[in-house]
Amino acid sequence: MQQKTFIVPHDFTTVADIALQHAIATAKPLNAVVQLIHVVSKENQIQDALTQLNNVIEKHASEGVSLLPNVRIGSIFEDIGAFAAEHTAELIFMGTHGAHGWQHITGSHALKVVTSSQVPFIIVQEKSVKATGYDSIVVPMDLHKETKQKLSIVANLAKYFNSKVHVVTPDETDEYLRHQVISNITFSESFFKDRNIEMTSAIVSRSGFDKEVVKYAVSVDADLIAIMNLNRSNFLSALTTNYEQYIITNDALIPTLIVNPIQIGNEHGSMFSI
Repeated sequence: MQQKTFIVPHDFTTVADIALQHAIATAKPLNAVVQLIHVVSKENQIQDALTQLNNVIEKHASEGVSLLPNVRIGSIFEDIGAFAAEHTAELIFMGTHGAHGWQHITGSHALKVVTSSQVPFIIVQEKSVKATGYDSIVVPMDLHKETKQKLSIVANLAKYFNSKVHVVTPDETDEYLRHQVISNITFSESFFKDRNIEMTSAIVSRSGFDKEVVKYAVSVDADLIAIMNLNRSNFLSALTTNYEQYIITNDALIPTLIVNPIQIGNEHGSMFSI
């Protein structure tokens, strides 16, 4: 089996190092390699960036995971996705922070980077990963047809970490929509049962569903929230108040797995594929 590859964009900030910790924790049970990438704007910045990346790698040398440094000239909004494609990456771990971070990777800009790649992202804030990884994963299931696509990725992570999965759905008052909600829960129960993964389900208020998801995630001590990036087709528009941005910058600092919808038949080819 080909060795798996994870990507960590690193800008030498605390949150980037936390993203690297998440990547290392996930790489260990898979014997995966972690490729660090830093993007610069000028050639004369390459050597300094490479030195800093090697310092980061040295700091984590005792972790027992292969970490490799890479520096590119270009734009983070294009080069991270291209780099991930070149290395057939399984996951990209990226930190998001305030407006004073590396090329201003705030919530909306993080979504723009996510949209540049077919590879799923785990977006982290300044909250360290547990030694046991992602023990508790919350999966919001709304009524978008794409929302089931993330289940395979969640299932694989759950198998690696022996996680419990918590499916949360909106409380729909319309009879037809309520039937769709129940159908989604039933589908999820069957999906995870077939894979011997423990699952619970909960229905929360449809009003302010994003905030209810985070509140529920806090109540089950979630280590990860899995969502779809439904802005894939319009990522150049203003992404200031949408569901995805709220989740990835949630006040509880819970990391977010974010998956771009794929067309049926468009196989990614990894064990994280849909």
